[in-house]
Amino acid sequence: MIINKAFKTQQGRDEILNYYDMLLNKLTIPYERLSINTRHGSTFAIVAGELSAPPMILLHGSSMNSSMWISEIKKYYQRYRVYALDMPGEPGKSDERQLPFTTSDLDDWLYDVFEELSINKVTLIGASLGAWLGAKFSIKYPEKIKKLVLICPAGIGTQNKSFLFIAIFHMLFGKNGIRRLSKIINGNVDMPEIMLNFQRLVIRNFNTRREPIPIFSDEEIKRLSMPVFLFVGAKDIMLHSMETVTRMKKLVPQARINVLPEGGHSLINLADSILDQIK
Repeated sequence: MIINKAFKTQQGRDEILNYYDMLLNKLTIPYERLSINTRHGSTFAIVAGELSAPPMILLHGSSMNSSMWISEIKKYYQRYRVYALDMPGEPGKSDERQLPFTTSDLDDWLYDVFEELSINKVTLIGASLGAWLGAKFSIKYPEKIKKLVLICPAGIGTQNKSFLFIAIFHMLFGKNGIRRLSKIINGNVDMPEIMLNFQRLVIRNFNTRREPIPIFSDEEIKRLSMPVFLFVGAKDIMLHSMETVTRMKKLVPQARINVLPEGGHSLINLADSILDQIK
């Protein structure tokens, strides 16, 4: 099996990681940068909060890294020991190898992280691809998940097949096209310039994953027996969010469903709402 790597070139990797460091320097709370050994290489984590506080794991979306959580970490760390993990094969500081979605490799990777951190049970928050992995792991290891927060999760509702063509069309128009595409993904809200510049770097230097994310069966979703909190945007252009809502209502009756009428795929500033619901 051919395993692809995250970055197109070493120079591109350096550009992305240097920008990542600049974003991390904006994290004004006390935090650590941790390297965690797993069977799938080294994993980078941003860690904040008291060691004695209950653990929380954050899993970012595709074509992203843990910098997406910087504003939220400032709130989560006041109540939790927060571990924001860079998923392998994404444009972050973890191992570059892009593990297949159709095997247990990513489950095994996350299991190793739990073991290395001596975490028995955790509150897990995932966004998009990270929410898919969070659900996948929770289905396999429900005893390890105290509460599960899914933000625009892949793998429950189907992907919008037209999105790829929309993305390609906008990218033909360079920086302005990327700006317009990011605004659509963001629910017609302009993305902050500092993150827009990061997205441009990623588009130029990252090997975007194009394989479809597997859809969970009804029987798999029913295994989500822990408290589940779902957040979706009604204007999500990447995933059929109302399909996600319908399946979750039917298969996970205890799930608390949150539909943001004006929200797109990239939902931000949810920390206050999430903290209020999971308390």
